[in-house]
Amino acid sequence: MKAVLAKDLEQDAKLAKRTHAELCKQQRVFNARNRIIGGDTQAWDIQVHDQRIKEATEKARHETFAAELRQNDKVICILDDREKRDRKCLCRAISDFQQNCQKPETRREFDLSDPLALKKELPARQSDSDVRNTVSGMQKFMGEDLNFQERKKFQEEQMREWSLQQHREWERARADQKFAEDHYTQTRLNFDETASHLQKLESITRKAVCAAVKEFNRKQAMESAERKRQEKRQEQEDNMAEISSQLRGDLLSENPQQAASSFGPHRVVPDRWKGMSREQLEGVRLAQKQQIQEKLRLQEEARQRDLDWDRRRVQKARVALLGERRQHRQQCEDRRALDRSNLRLAAEQRLQCAGHGWARGRQRSSAPIKRGPGLFPLKRLFIFIYIYI
Repeated sequence: MKAVLAKDLEQDAKLAKRTHAELCKQQRVFNARNRIIGGDTQAWDIQVHDQRIKEATEKARHETFAAELRQNDKVICILDDREKRDRKCLCRAISDFQQNCQKPETRREFDLSDPLALKKELPARQSDSDVRNTVSGMQKFMGEDLNFQERKKFQEEQMREWSLQQHREWERARADQKFAEDHYTQTRLNFDETASHLQKLESITRKAVCAAVKEFNRKQAMESAERKRQEKRQEQEDNMAEISSQLRGDLLSENPQQAASSFGPHRVVPDRWKGMSREQLEGVRLAQKQQIQEKLRLQEEARQRDLDWDRRRVQKARVALLGERRQHRQQCEDRRALDRSNLRLAAEQRLQCAGHGWARGRQRSSAPIKRGPGLFPLKRLFIFIYIYI
């Protein structure tokens, strides 16, 4: 079932209303009793009534708008009066604040337009230490101070004190220099005495040290000679022991057992092996001779075998040649026999042709003549055997 929406209901209502209006209009138009010369007075009355209602509605709406406008005008007037009153109060407050808190004498640039500025100003120079007397003001120059006399007197007194102090310092410096020179002279004398005494002590000490060093060197030389003698004797003993060890050892005695390897009796240690013994060399030479004889024997057997094969090949070639010759003679004999047979047959054929007629004799005379096998293969075999031999 299809759901019914509010929009569908509204469309159905409009359609039904339009249909009802059309039906009413048709009744009014097509009804002869109510129709007056084609005019619909009832519809006209309804239209006039609707127009009056519309005009009344418009008039009421305009009156409402006019009332709202009047109300808004009153509100605007009230707000305007309030704004003017507030602005007036603000201006009065600003004026009071300026008169009380922003006086002309409190401004930063008031000194530029102050009418009593000249009366309020201080003199150009109150004292020598006035902070306003700057270099650019040119209010004070060297020697133009206010207490010039007192300053000059003070300077003279100061110069006299400086001179006296300098003289005292000079006298004190001369006394110090003289004392330093005397002290230096006394110190030099003391140093010279001490140096001479130390030199004497040094010479005595050097002599004692030289004697001690000489004695020490003598003892060291004796100990060194004894040590060298002992080392030489020990070295000779070691050399003799080494020589005897080498003579009795396996290295120089060339013991073949020392070169035996642990991997088998057929292997040796290369760094200990002294070469083969006489028996081993003789065995090697004997084996080499046997190998040479065996090789010569094999070569002789190969040569004999080659000669045998050559002889057999020649014999076979000779037999083949003899067979070929015999075959050739047999073929020649067969050829001669065949020729004699052909001649006999030809004679018989001629006799028969003479008896039976020329045509038949000619037909028989065209019979093939038998020939023996060719000699070309035998000739070629003979030439090959001759070249090979």
